[in-house]
Amino acid sequence: METLLVSLILACGVWAVIASVLIARHLEKHGVAVSVLWLRVMILKYLGQYRKVTLEETGRVGPLFYHYVVPLNVALALVIILVVRALG
Repeated sequence: METLLVSLILACGVWAVIASVLIARHLEKHGVAVSVLWLRVMILKYLGQYRKVTLEETGRVGPLFYHYVVPLNVALALVIILVVRALG
């Protein structure tokens, strides 16, 4: 069971990394300067910019916003489950 949880946590991490790279690409296409070297540190800033750009563009938050936020929340829940199982 622990192996499954760890695998799911890693999959969520990969999903979030891919989403962050796609967010950076989307912002670059819309004229926002994005530093790939600082992507991990600045992702929350870029996430906010992506949200703003897509809201102005379509009136809705773009799907990549959720493709970044949801897997991180799922990974957090899985980590909590993993810790509780290890302690219990």
